[in-house]
Amino acid sequence: MANRGEIAVRVMRACREMGIASVAVYSDCDRDAYHVRYADEAYPIGGNPARESYLKIDALVDVARRAGAEAVHPGYGFLAENPAFAAECRDAGVIFIGPTPELIALMGSKTAARQAAIKAGVPVVPGTEEPLGDDVPVETIAAIAEQIGYPVLIKAVAGGGGKGMRVVGMPADLQSSIRAARSEALSSFGSASIYLERRLPNPRHIEIQLLGDDHGTVVPFVERECSIQRRHQKVVEESPSPAVSPELRATMADRAAALARSVGYTNAGTMEFLVDGGQFFFLEMNTRLQVEHPVTEMVTGLDLVQWQIRIARGETLAIDPARALTPRGHAVECRIYAEDPDQKFIPSPGVITSFRLPSGPGIRNDAGVTPGSTVPVFYDSLISKLVAWGEDRAQSLSRLSRALQEYQVLGIQTTIPFFQWLIHEPAFLAGRFDTTFVDQVLRHREGPFAELSAESEEVAAIAAALHTLLRASATRSAAAAAGGGSPGRKGWKLAARREGLRP
Repeated sequence: MANRGEIAVRVMRACREMGIASVAVYSDCDRDAYHVRYADEAYPIGGNPARESYLKIDALVDVARRAGAEAVHPGYGFLAENPAFAAECRDAGVIFIGPTPELIALMGSKTAARQAAIKAGVPVVPGTEEPLGDDVPVETIAAIAEQIGYPVLIKAVAGGGGKGMRVVGMPADLQSSIRAARSEALSSFGSASIYLERRLPNPRHIEIQLLGDDHGTVVPFVERECSIQRRHQKVVEESPSPAVSPELRATMADRAAALARSVGYTNAGTMEFLVDGGQFFFLEMNTRLQVEHPVTEMVTGLDLVQWQIRIARGETLAIDPARALTPRGHAVECRIYAEDPDQKFIPSPGVITSFRLPSGPGIRNDAGVTPGSTVPVFYDSLISKLVAWGEDRAQSLSRLSRALQEYQVLGIQTTIPFFQWLIHEPAFLAGRFDTTFVDQVLRHREGPFAELSAESEEVAAIAAALHTLLRASATRSAAAAAGGGSPGRKGWKLAARREGLRP
């Protein structure tokens, strides 16, 4: 598992259900992380910064060789969309659970993907079709922007997650925005190439999940609504979208599948669209599993990770297309970050002293931490994903509201109070929002988010203190019974039985 945190645990759980042993990797600060303790085997790969560990292709491939691993799952982030990593795995004789290096390079390039979409007859947002490298003068880009029409979006060709993206409302801001976008793109993706798109005024961000096998079968899934974003990053996702009709769903799914078939796409991927006034436009493709894949699993009853593994070992997709496109109920996901919403969402690293997950009907948690876990400063601050399912949108939101009240995290700040406020906003409840919604309402909100969860935090503090006292008492009793020794850490299953990936 060439990743960390909640996605590593999520993939390992799928492996465990399939009888496949899992191998974790970890940096120095992740030595005691939950994903390391959950795995059957674990290997160190380097220092704390990602470039010294989770981004070291040679170290990851070396671990795969030493562990005798048959396959590598990249999760998302880090090297998940890096064609060089997929190629190195292939050259080492290790299956890369994802598309081929060639497909990652093709569809991972925003401009190349746009060209492929146009060729396949999928509408795209007006913009440039070729990358604008750092050798293209600002004057040339300014002329292109005038032709497209302001406001325009500057976007990194190799980008994602809002990095390397800038909104330019007038010509006077173009040069500084280009400089900032290129600098961020270079530091984040190793490439300063950008491209331009017309900025649609109030679009919704809708995506279609896909699975493709090596036998030419492509199955599109019911859409996910991803318009609730801040700083161009998704924070709440749901399925199905409250704004997509069955007719629009069928059309978008058909076009997404046609594009995937035209390039011979395999394994999991996601076509992202902007929807504006009943029209949809291709935005980009993510050549990996998405953070928000649980909402699709909740409304279809299918395990996307297990299907990734089954496709990687050569199986044929045996999913009824009608089932994949027909939602069973409604699901909403909140990304729980270790961030302080009252301090402009700055990261809140530290030790989690108390961590109590909500449960009950329709509730799912994909968490990468436990009580006592340390949230390091070196990586993305996502600690868990809270998903609520209901027979309809109203019930799923009601369950989500209840779960957010039960969710207790002490020792760090989280975005839970922000979500407690957001999901009760009238416009959100009514399904009337677009990609600008969060930024707009935040400008007019007064008062700290922390007020929403002050009472629950007091209760959690008392519970945490009692838990600590009881655990300390139990530890002393166990040590006395064992002759005074301290309890040791659970050892690795270094010789764990590994079932083959291949049937």
